[in-house]
Amino acid sequence: MSNKKITKWEPDDFKLETTTVWSFPDRGNWATHDAKWRGNWSPYIPRNIILRYSHEGDMVLDQFAGGGTTLVEAKLLGRNVIGIDVNDVALARCVEKTNFEYQDTDGKVYIKKGDARHLEGIPDSSIDLICTHPPYADMIKYSKDLNLTIPADLSNFPLTGFLEQMKLVAQESYRVLKKDKFCAVLMGDTRKNGHMVPMSFEVMKIFEACGFKLKELVIKQQHNCRYTGYWKTNSIKYNFLLIAHEYLFIFKKS
Repeated sequence: MSNKKITKWEPDDFKLETTTVWSFPDRGNWATHDAKWRGNWSPYIPRNIILRYSHEGDMVLDQFAGGGTTLVEAKLLGRNVIGIDVNDVALARCVEKTNFEYQDTDGKVYIKKGDARHLEGIPDSSIDLICTHPPYADMIKYSKDLNLTIPADLSNFPLTGFLEQMKLVAQESYRVLKKDKFCAVLMGDTRKNGHMVPMSFEVMKIFEACGFKLKELVIKQQHNCRYTGYWKTNSIKYNFLLIAHEYLFIFKKS
């Protein structure tokens, strides 16, 4: 990717978020960011996390690298970053998205195939910040949508199995993170048989059980959700609300 094609390197009039409610109607399209990877988060989210909870030269980890959003932001902001994913298509996208030169303070990007449950090669207490957006159980089946067979892809797991696997993710996150540093995880909720299932809070409790302390809980408003007429009609007909929020948990390793 030639950096000549990049005409905008930063968001306009950026201000650090100062409340526990975040809303980004314009998801952000600076640098190499786009919305072509299903379910990827707005770059405003990792930008806020990285600026608030790390310093230039720190090592950031995203063990669910996906579309590469965290990696791009870390590089732009002068942080070194490790991006891990089980999906070769995701990894190729991460390479493409971070293939630019911005300035002399660009962070180094290390992209590798791996499993968030087993962070092999990452030493204990070596990471300054974890900034990640796991799949929401099997709501979006990433590898199957790409006609790939990846048993380690956590988006293949229904809710109960997913939560069991997230215990391993939390344990590894705690192991590799330095003491007094932060782990940011964005999670959503789901609905089964007409009832709300607070998947996000189940994940929160899993991380707390590993020793993390909850520093902040941010409500992130969703925008541009594909609420078709079908779902809007059924929302009224069957009396349920359409989910338009996610939770961003900021954990601290003490």
